[in-house]
Amino acid sequence: MKNTFLIYLSLFLLMGTKTYAQKQEVPLLDREIFFGNPEIAGGQLSPDGKFISFLKEYNGTLNIWVKKFDEPFEKAKPLTDNERPIGGYFWTYDGKYILYVKDNKGDENFNVYAVDPIAEVKEGVPEAKNLTPLKDVRIQIYQVSRNQPNIMMVGINDRDKAWHDLYKVDIATGERTLIFENNNRITGWNFDWDEKPRLAYRTNDKGHSEIMRVDGDNEFTKIYETNLKESAYVSGWNKDNSRFYLVSNKGDVDLSTLYLMDPQTKATEKVESDPKNKVDFGGVFIDDNTRELLYTSYTYDKRERLWKNKKWEKLFKHLEKQFKGREVGFSSFTKDYKQMLISVSGDKYAPEVYYYNSDSKKLIHQYTPKPKLKENEQYLTEMKPITYKSSDGLEIPGYLTIPKNKEAKNLPLVVLVHGGPKGPRDYWGYNSYVQMLANRGYAVLQPNFRASGGYGKSFLNAGNKEWGKLMQDDITYGVKYLINEGIADKSKVAIMGGSYGGYATLAGLAFTPDLYTCGVDIVGPSNLFTLLESIPPYWESFRKSLYEMTGDPETEEGKKLIEEASPLFHVDKMKKPLLIIQGANDPRVKQAESDQIVVALRDADKEVEYLLADDEGHGFRKPTNNMAMWVATEKFLAKHLGGRYQEGGSDEVMKRLGEITVDVSKVTYSPKEEVATDKSLAFVTTDINEGEYDYDVSIEVQGKTIPMTTHRSVKKEGEFITITDKANSPMGEVMDKLYIKDMKPVKREINQAGQTFLMTFAEENVEIEMMGRKFNIPVEGAVLCADIGLDLFLARLPLTEGYETVFVSPDMMTQKMKQLKVNVKEKKDDKLTVVQVTNLDNPKEIIEFTINMEDKVSVQDTRIAPQMGNAKITFVLKQDN
Repeated sequence: MKNTFLIYLSLFLLMGTKTYAQKQEVPLLDREIFFGNPEIAGGQLSPDGKFISFLKEYNGTLNIWVKKFDEPFEKAKPLTDNERPIGGYFWTYDGKYILYVKDNKGDENFNVYAVDPIAEVKEGVPEAKNLTPLKDVRIQIYQVSRNQPNIMMVGINDRDKAWHDLYKVDIATGERTLIFENNNRITGWNFDWDEKPRLAYRTNDKGHSEIMRVDGDNEFTKIYETNLKESAYVSGWNKDNSRFYLVSNKGDVDLSTLYLMDPQTKATEKVESDPKNKVDFGGVFIDDNTRELLYTSYTYDKRERLWKNKKWEKLFKHLEKQFKGREVGFSSFTKDYKQMLISVSGDKYAPEVYYYNSDSKKLIHQYTPKPKLKENEQYLTEMKPITYKSSDGLEIPGYLTIPKNKEAKNLPLVVLVHGGPKGPRDYWGYNSYVQMLANRGYAVLQPNFRASGGYGKSFLNAGNKEWGKLMQDDITYGVKYLINEGIADKSKVAIMGGSYGGYATLAGLAFTPDLYTCGVDIVGPSNLFTLLESIPPYWESFRKSLYEMTGDPETEEGKKLIEEASPLFHVDKMKKPLLIIQGANDPRVKQAESDQIVVALRDADKEVEYLLADDEGHGFRKPTNNMAMWVATEKFLAKHLGGRYQEGGSDEVMKRLGEITVDVSKVTYSPKEEVATDKSLAFVTTDINEGEYDYDVSIEVQGKTIPMTTHRSVKKEGEFITITDKANSPMGEVMDKLYIKDMKPVKREINQAGQTFLMTFAEENVEIEMMGRKFNIPVEGAVLCADIGLDLFLARLPLTEGYETVFVSPDMMTQKMKQLKVNVKEKKDDKLTVVQVTNLDNPKEIIEFTINMEDKVSVQDTRIAPQMGNAKITFVLKQDN
């Protein structure tokens, strides 16, 4: 009896302790733990294993550091000093260089840099070499040679913004050699084990994707084609280079499958598909030395590997046993694959990185990116896979996270919607957004709505033309499911997400206004018309696929779909508070997407808050900006959902929050004016006097001022008047010459860096000749040249107060016509008139001339160039002219 009593007493005490622990609220963790810079991250071994590189804070931003492998991390030295966090880096195969990419304030125009990891410097960082020193271009890295480690193959779109030419780059010298001029709509290349360009990807006029066999310098043979609802890509070569691994869902195949394909005969052989028949093929891991396929992978709720090599399988299972409940991944190898860095992570575990030697079997902890997160690991919570049915019965997978020590009952809920939309998905594992929100007391739902990747072709394409409709239902019905299950409090539900997730936030508030309490939109499109109009030129190959998803704006049916799906046109239905977060340099979802809905909501007396960072792009990456964003987001959610939040932040963060918080009463948005181009221009006089003029030029960009000079010569040459501008720039001398006859441009010739660009004007078109390629741009109405001599034309127009006219001008960079509107801004006195010229396609691009109407030349003109990072370029006529 006594023993029984003690057993019952012990059980009671244990149960009581457990109940107390469940009710005990976890502490409010500092947001710095979740979003502060990691102490160390992104570790990579040098190819010989003698060094380890990694990312660590330098001057407040994550930069590349390096140390000898056997040295402590405190002995490491910095290699870069960038203002923005490094996006990605890697070693060359000989270990002589570390390569990394960098853009300008989030504009995604990446250049490639090389830095010597063992360079000796007394202070600061070694000098990095820009291997692609070009402005307003986006470099694509196709291959870094293993056989010739100093060679890199890249795509450069300086000649044609929409399509990348293939170049070979010498990493040591930076010398670039043109290999292939892309006049064939090529979107990428694939190289075999001998590093020969064997295959090219191409997008045809229908938007279909083609795999082309490379038969010669300019000879291609199509061997495979997929339509807008299918996909295929190459995932490596077999040992003897005779066949390549092809992943495809073409035809009646729903789950993407791995094949071997012979590029000569076009014969395919199935290798494998998901043995559970649930998900798409995931990926392959091939040993570069033996050329052996080591494993394939599939991602269900979690990732699983199918091993093809017993030795590697044994190694991996040994590692898994050391870290039960967590996922093990390979993050870096030496060239011989014997030494490696192992990443270890899980939903409620702080990520860690270990070193493993397959010969010695040594497993050594290297670093924990966020030690404070590790110290507070007991307060992290579990992410559970769930499924539920949408409005049409389609089963939607996702993840649900319940706050630590909280019962899954009547909780405030944040629906966190991923971006994309077509292809990406949410994954199981540690997620800083999820854990932060759970720590503040919110349940978090992450729905993998239709169009999410990995669940088959039918699931992917079920989202086509369903923006704001069935795709939104997939999110809506997830909320309803949690409310019906008693998990979510129906009066406290927020929706939040970035990119497409931002769109879903706006759509949720517009199309299901009673479901949500509030929303947080991060770089989300509000108007699908302006979204599609403003896609970057290098997305041209993707345009038809976008239309397949949203509707074709060039058809009446498509216009109807787009208008129905665009939250901007349904602002009258939106009635819940909204926080909008935007990067000013976002090339995908431009600032106009946020500006226009802020204006619409404000004018409709709806509650809206707005954060706008002038140094960010598609999402916030700079740590101070990100922290400021979360200060505002926490407070916003707490205000409307009643969760917890951390008061304030560091002086730097709060100062930055003040700088990026926009007074919504001052936000303006000017949509593109739909105006007709004037058929001709009524000049008061056609006389242009000969003369020589000198200008001082200043270029203000990124906080720096670059001084230059330019000389203008106006002459009569036979039947023409010529205007010649010569400028001394950091790129050398530039000569721009325009031929005029009867006040119409006839020919333009530009000489720069040994290259000549020609522009020939005719009645119905303008022909541009550059880099050996010709473009014909159709002309409707009056045409002038905006980049040279424009002031001389304007000075001969009847510039009375209220005067306006519209003309077009060929753009050398985009090979398109831009529509420009002229208006008289101010009559300063009898002599000076201020004239403003606005690009109607991009209203932020403005030229302002102050013209001396007696001499009919500009005294000063100032140009705002958004394509150059909002550079301000000012020309001032020298006094002695």
